[in-house]
Amino acid sequence: MTTSVHGIHHVTCIAGDAQENLDFYVALLGMRLVKKSVNQDDPGTYHLFYADRVGNPGTDFTFFPWPQMEPGRLGIGLTVETSFAVPLGSLAYWQDRLKQHGVEHGAPESRFGETTLPFHDPHGLQVALVETADERQFVAWENSPVSSEHQLRGMHAVRLWERQLSPTDTVLTELMGFALLGTEDGWHRYGVEGGGSGKLIELKELPEERRGQWGTGSVHHVAWRVNDVDEQVALRERLLSAGLRPTHQIDRFWFKSVYYKEPGGVLFEL
Repeated sequence: MTTSVHGIHHVTCIAGDAQENLDFYVALLGMRLVKKSVNQDDPGTYHLFYADRVGNPGTDFTFFPWPQMEPGRLGIGLTVETSFAVPLGSLAYWQDRLKQHGVEHGAPESRFGETTLPFHDPHGLQVALVETADERQFVAWENSPVSSEHQLRGMHAVRLWERQLSPTDTVLTELMGFALLGTEDGWHRYGVEGGGSGKLIELKELPEERRGQWGTGSVHHVAWRVNDVDEQVALRERLLSAGLRPTHQIDRFWFKSVYYKEPGGVLFEL
């Protein structure tokens, strides 16, 4: 049986102060707080979910606010950046909006032919906006402070640093359904189902880089979409047979999850 993931489902990160996090992602970036729950492994901590109007898969950016934690440390074994899709021609609007709110950003750059604007959130998390014409499963939020034609369309890609590229390449291409789409400036871009916005992961091999560490401003895990329980179980079996150590299926009440670390140490979820 051929198994594959079908793109990014959500990305979960670690924040500092919850109110600062909410103000940034709702009042500035215009995302909707679609759910306020608790971390099921640490119920004293919020779990905040930001997304489009209806919480479409691939639009969900979630946070555990742990203000007492030390800042995270960039390094191998971590997701180092999450980018968001925005419509073509909207980066000028976003540069202006970030400036108005006192948020510094890098100069727009071209990545794999896509214009990209990198910046950090208040707790140091590396994020970027990417102009794309790719179709997205997206519903605009009518109460957003950002007009519908400029709203974030969901996660575009995630970027990982790896000590060794090869073991992770094998898991992506032989077990998870990805194919290498191209290389640029040391980055290797992979896509599922032909690629496209929300179906991308980019890896960079940095053999001398230190290991990263979770903390405020870091990505906790990347979750990948699967169609149903059967596909999830089949993929878990393949991961197990390949020598990885996926968890049993964990019931999160509104979805079921399997977690595993890819060979470089980044935590993935199905």
